[in-house]
Amino acid sequence: MTAKWYQQSGTDGDVVVSTRVRFARNLNHLPFPAGMTAEQREEVIGQIFEAFPQDGSGAFQCIRMTELSEWDALSMVERHLISPNFTAHPEGEALLLSPDESVSVMIGEEDHVRIQAMHAGLALDEAFTAANCWDDFLDARLHFAFDDRLGYLTQCPTNLGTGMRASVMLHLPALQEKGVIQQLANTVSKLGLTIRGMYGEGSRSEGAMYQLSNQVTLGITEQEAIENLKSIVGQIVKEERGYREQLRETPALEDRVYRSLGILQNARLLSGKEFMSLISHVRMGAAMNILTSVDLNGISHLMVDAQPAALMQQAGCELDPAERDKRRAALVRERLQ
Repeated sequence: MTAKWYQQSGTDGDVVVSTRVRFARNLNHLPFPAGMTAEQREEVIGQIFEAFPQDGSGAFQCIRMTELSEWDALSMVERHLISPNFTAHPEGEALLLSPDESVSVMIGEEDHVRIQAMHAGLALDEAFTAANCWDDFLDARLHFAFDDRLGYLTQCPTNLGTGMRASVMLHLPALQEKGVIQQLANTVSKLGLTIRGMYGEGSRSEGAMYQLSNQVTLGITEQEAIENLKSIVGQIVKEERGYREQLRETPALEDRVYRSLGILQNARLLSGKEFMSLISHVRMGAAMNILTSVDLNGISHLMVDAQPAALMQQAGCELDPAERDKRRAALVRERLQ
């Protein structure tokens, strides 16, 4: 079985969980999705499916969203393969997915195509290269809507220009404990960036996980946006590590890390919120070498598998919250022993 990108940690993995680069694109001979007919939506799906390789080791999986169960679709949201909005109206929507799930292509969301590349750790250049490769591949065959003055044309004006959103998922438990996240959000907003919760716009932070992404797409090149984000991430990583070292000097940190690990290794019921809070402490402990029996790769994988929809996908059926809490606790005990 092909290893998934989220089953590993990457560069600066103690703080940077993952990197994503996404392009919004539209075909130049069709209206934007809001004005499309059902037949035109099918035309887009057919053209893009036909363009992608569908045999051999690098074959993409072609998925009609209407064929997925609700928990299968929500599990993809939990793995950051698709946006939460993509599950709301599955008719006329489809997904292309690479074997390691590092490249996904949403068809029929807010734009005709959303090309996305994801990598573990801080890998903005690598993710950009992967997304850009498939962007060029599709543009050569299907021709995207482009204006010499405005750049790539998108349904939402905020994406005009590059149509690119680059983001990193950050684990910031020390900065959160210091109470400086809002101050950080205010600072980066002046630099054309935004901090959001775990699943993007409108979502909450869970387990001290925050998503930092560019806001500006017009009047700036893709590389300038990448370099700006890379510079700010570097500063945030440095600050988070500095605060962690301050916490290391307090006996409360080691106690909290081991206490959290003990609960996770022995609990019979674990809510999603409690799990994320406890695993956040354990992840920081592993990153700081307070815990040597737990590795970041295993934690990254567990954080995906213990989410609500992932548990139902593993069970193959709908689960009420109490049953999910029971199964989550059993899974966590098994993985952390």
